[in-house]
Amino acid sequence: MIEAKQAVTPQKSSLLPMFIIGTMFFIFGFVTWLNGSLIPFLQIICELNEFQALFVTFAFYIAYTVMALPMSSILKRTGYKNGMAVGLALMAVGALAFIAAAQSAEYFLFLGALFVLGTGLTILQTASNPYVVLIGPRETAAVRISIMGLINKGAGVIVPVVFTALVLSGFEGFTADHLAQLPEAERTAQIEALSNRLVEPYLYMAAVLAALIGLVKFSSLPELEFEEEAEHSDKGNITQFPQVVLGAIALFFYVGIEVIAADTIGMYGSQLDVPNFAALTSYTMVFMVIGYLVGVTCIPRFLSQQQALLLSGIAGMLCVIGVTTASEQSTAIASVLWGWSGVPVVPDPIAFVALMGLAHALVWPAIWPLALDGLGKFTAQGSALLIMGISGGAILPLAFGKIAHVSGDIQLAYWLGLPCYLFIFYYAVKGHKLRSW
Repeated sequence: MIEAKQAVTPQKSSLLPMFIIGTMFFIFGFVTWLNGSLIPFLQIICELNEFQALFVTFAFYIAYTVMALPMSSILKRTGYKNGMAVGLALMAVGALAFIAAAQSAEYFLFLGALFVLGTGLTILQTASNPYVVLIGPRETAAVRISIMGLINKGAGVIVPVVFTALVLSGFEGFTADHLAQLPEAERTAQIEALSNRLVEPYLYMAAVLAALIGLVKFSSLPELEFEEEAEHSDKGNITQFPQVVLGAIALFFYVGIEVIAADTIGMYGSQLDVPNFAALTSYTMVFMVIGYLVGVTCIPRFLSQQQALLLSGIAGMLCVIGVTTASEQSTAIASVLWGWSGVPVVPDPIAFVALMGLAHALVWPAIWPLALDGLGKFTAQGSALLIMGISGGAILPLAFGKIAHVSGDIQLAYWLGLPCYLFIFYYAVKGHKLRSW
């Protein structure tokens, strides 16, 4: 079992850590799910195809692969608390770099700024997830992570709406076809005006991140210290723990399909001429929030963490079949599920993409406690390895974009989700139980 000296003590001591870590998870969500709105926006103003546009996710998520181990080394030197402050500082730099990119409208500068933001998030994720697992009983760890997920995905519901209001207000009919029909001078002027709309939200983001540095640095957040465990004296490195290695692979597939579901829905909607396509990420996020609410209320009372993971794999595979076989002319699914509420309906394949958010909502909170079980002093390395699994968000959406571009059929590209959910199913059935190769 993992033991953290401060983690197992009094419940009142966990309230402040939960509040601070909850704030971190809101920031994760706000920065991460902004990409879903950025992709169709940058695709239009930078004149990109699907493959090129999804370099947004590649630049952001590849930082987790490249920087995870260096960031874990920083954590060893600074401690978890100071490490989070370092991560927030890096994110503030990335937000300011976004302002320079917006003023130049150069796609490569946008990608560089996204990489810096992703680097800051890497150290924040590496530090904060073990806190959530360790500040209470292991059997309720998935519940605590589900609460963090609610906060994270709640930010994902809000950010597309905020982005649309701040950036696209006053630009009705903003599409690639609309810009292509404008005279060159007017087209250039409108692209420049739209790009400059990004300055204000990222300036606010930098200011908020700077304030959070002070909150973390001067708070009474306890430092995590791990006990040496005799049972692991024969273990030389983290790769000797199958549950972590396989957990990282499961997270690779999970994050890949999560990002595809959240970040391509707007691009798909743009192709189908769905109004307010830049806000469609909110649909996926709403269903993820519903999934996390299920986790909070049902784990471990009615569902174990392993059972939640099993159901996620099955539901995800069903959603993939729905996305790839449903009619783009029908809105029957959305009409039944939420048409009565006044929320705009969408074509059936897009409704299934949104429902994927519900299907895989509990994968992240279920995998972390299962994968970190029994690591002891290897917890920091295990956390870093799991964080490296987030690279699925860089690679799989890029593969999705390539399939969509080459085939000319974005609906076909969603078949990529099937092997993702199959591996999650395997980890739930067997992978998490392995303790030796």
